[in-house]
Amino acid sequence: MRTLLCAALFVPWAALVVGAAEHPGRAQMEQSGYAGTETCLSCHPDAGRQVVGSVHWTHASKVDNVEGIDKKAEHGMLNRIYTMCNGNDIINDMKEVRSASGKTKFTGCNTCHPGNHIQGVGSKGPAAEKAVDCLLCHSSEYDFRARKGFLDEQGRVVMGRDSSLKAALAVGKPGVNNCMACHEGAGGGQYNKRGFEFRAETDAHAAKGMVCVDCHKGKEHRIPTGFDPNLWANDGLRISCAGCHTEKPHKDEDYNRHTARLACQTCHTPRTGGASAKDFTQWEKQPDGFWEPSTLKHEPNETRAVYAWFNGTVKNEPHLIAPKGDRRDPKSRIFPFKVFEGKAYFDKKTGKLLGMDFAPPMQTGDTLAGVAAAAKIQGIKDYEPVPGWQRIYFANSHLVTKTKALKCADCHSPGGILPFAQLGYSPAEVGRLTSSRAHFEKSLEKQRAEWD
Repeated sequence: MRTLLCAALFVPWAALVVGAAEHPGRAQMEQSGYAGTETCLSCHPDAGRQVVGSVHWTHASKVDNVEGIDKKAEHGMLNRIYTMCNGNDIINDMKEVRSASGKTKFTGCNTCHPGNHIQGVGSKGPAAEKAVDCLLCHSSEYDFRARKGFLDEQGRVVMGRDSSLKAALAVGKPGVNNCMACHEGAGGGQYNKRGFEFRAETDAHAAKGMVCVDCHKGKEHRIPTGFDPNLWANDGLRISCAGCHTEKPHKDEDYNRHTARLACQTCHTPRTGGASAKDFTQWEKQPDGFWEPSTLKHEPNETRAVYAWFNGTVKNEPHLIAPKGDRRDPKSRIFPFKVFEGKAYFDKKTGKLLGMDFAPPMQTGDTLAGVAAAAKIQGIKDYEPVPGWQRIYFANSHLVTKTKALKCADCHSPGGILPFAQLGYSPAEVGRLTSSRAHFEKSLEKQRAEWD
């Protein structure tokens, strides 16, 4: 979010990056060199247009499953304000920030945008299409250290890129590193936002050698996503576990019966991690001289997920972004979530969350100066900032496990994981559902088999 490049960019992903197959244009590039995006467009003339029309470029789209928003307008990182980031691309456009000691860095919410910043978020037309950094997503040899801002001769902030021949000759299907370079570092630091890492040790799909786009299979550079209370902008394409595993994925019919009311993730992604809370009203000075919001953070798999009914629609209030759903709703299933709490400034007059321009507090720790700068950018003149908390539910769909998936006794025993009373079950039902009697013989049989 704030730092241009996070530690995720430099984690050695070699074992997970997809090797590039022989590219049809390799011989031509070896002979004539790589001239940037135009070289790619010479063989893929529609690619630039496709990318600038995708959410990865626009950072916003129309959203039809979130309450309380204008469904005719577009929403996303471009203009949303919520307390994981407390800003957006407009307020926190990439800029040069100088610390009290004279150090400088180029920072902003749009530092992961695959353009050159001159052609920025939401830009259109031939110039935007030629600014797309194709190798960022398609080269297994991309040097992410080249992705840093600088000032050009006209004083404009420009995003650098790796346009080396080495990177160009390694193009192919996006690998894990190409995706995670941005997505693992979202929210201001490694693992902050989603709280997961995609490695053989932490995810069953990664252990099989799969990469992100094996599930998130793009269509004309539009990438499908699942439903997430806090992921609003989308390319209109959706994925689910059933796309590969069907509605009856188990040999055990007792398990298969559960899929009618339980999402696959409920049993197969029971752990989470990352930032659990962040305070934008209180920033702390870092060793490099810049200030950062105070953050409580956990390692991937360190914390338990939280469970709630979810039917794909989202409750959207100033202090709460959460899944909507109910036991009585046939479209609802129990899903696991990562719950995040963020403290920031709200407008006492309107009750709405105020944004923050990160440049002032990054330099001095003065958070109210950041609120004032953001208000000026947005044209807000009359406001009264007061501290407050916002709770956000994030879908918990990664860190998939088979060997450590929940079993009968994890839920159906005294002190089990699922909060049946909160999920709408009566005291009598809770008593029955939290008893080992329901699965005693079945679990005993498995126990005997393990002992044998």
